[in-house]
Amino acid sequence: MDFPFPVLVGDIGGTNARFAIISEPGAPPSPAEHRATHAFPSLEAAIEDALPQLPEKPRSIIACAAGPVEDRSVIMTNAHWTIEGPDVAKAHGLEQGLLLNDFEAQALTIPVLKDEWVKVLGPSIPESSGARLVLGPGTGLGASALLEIDGKHFALASEAGHVDFGPVGSEESAIWPHLPMTQHGRVSAETVLSGPGLVRLHQARLTARGIVTTRIPNEHDLVAAAHANRQGDEAETVRLFWRLAARFAGDMTLAFLATGGVTFSGGVLPRLVSFADPAVFRARYEDKAPFGDLLRNVGTRLIVVDDAVLSGLGAIAARPDAYALDYTRRAWC
Repeated sequence: MDFPFPVLVGDIGGTNARFAIISEPGAPPSPAEHRATHAFPSLEAAIEDALPQLPEKPRSIIACAAGPVEDRSVIMTNAHWTIEGPDVAKAHGLEQGLLLNDFEAQALTIPVLKDEWVKVLGPSIPESSGARLVLGPGTGLGASALLEIDGKHFALASEAGHVDFGPVGSEESAIWPHLPMTQHGRVSAETVLSGPGLVRLHQARLTARGIVTTRIPNEHDLVAAAHANRQGDEAETVRLFWRLAARFAGDMTLAFLATGGVTFSGGVLPRLVSFADPAVFRARYEDKAPFGDLLRNVGTRLIVVDDAVLSGLGAIAARPDAYALDYTRRAWC
């Protein structure tokens, strides 16, 4: 398998689509062009708008998108796009292409992460063998694991963000009855652990405390208010959000037996990093009797730089043989 350079790399989320050019193997991505997903009818149209701002015309593309991938296509989970890889290639005269699930790509990015790109949550724990887990609250809640198979990187994609998520303890039990049901009629992890979930959680917290308000801020206003008043209601919601993220991460560590470590990635948490109390985070993460000892030996960290996944996609283009991907079935051309 060969991806001719320059390669267009793209991270297609429910809110934003990000594009960059990688000029040659090993080169860093160009400064990314960001486009609002909802502003365009298709991936082809978004690429068409971004290309004039990018430094080179691409010959191939590797992109990841928020939704389950079936061979060369994906129906996005939190956006109105259906992406058909061969159609994208034809529209832009590309010689080759590959489409990944967004958290499949996040997992495949783990091997290229630099120390300065991450913040350790809790004690620094040496890396060990075993599956490595990546989680990300953004427009939705992504989860995947990275495995090593015959010396190659293999990403195990999942829809773990849609598992049922119930309350633990009196504080959460008081809040849960006030969470709005999703369109599927249940409370999943994504219901609260996502950008929209942060707003749902805040509204439910206020209602549980008998606080009546005519205006619930959107996600961005809520985060800004939390930073402006670190003792206010919004800041308390953000701290609860971190505790729930830690609890979910502990559950997923056990589900995947991710002894190789947990990496958080995605749009929400980097903006909230100053509210993370490492001791509280680890206490919630490790509170999984009888497996507390296992979790105490698993490291947790957060990616704090933008667009790290674009570097991961570039690494696939540079060394496709290092990744256990079914190129025969999934490559576009």
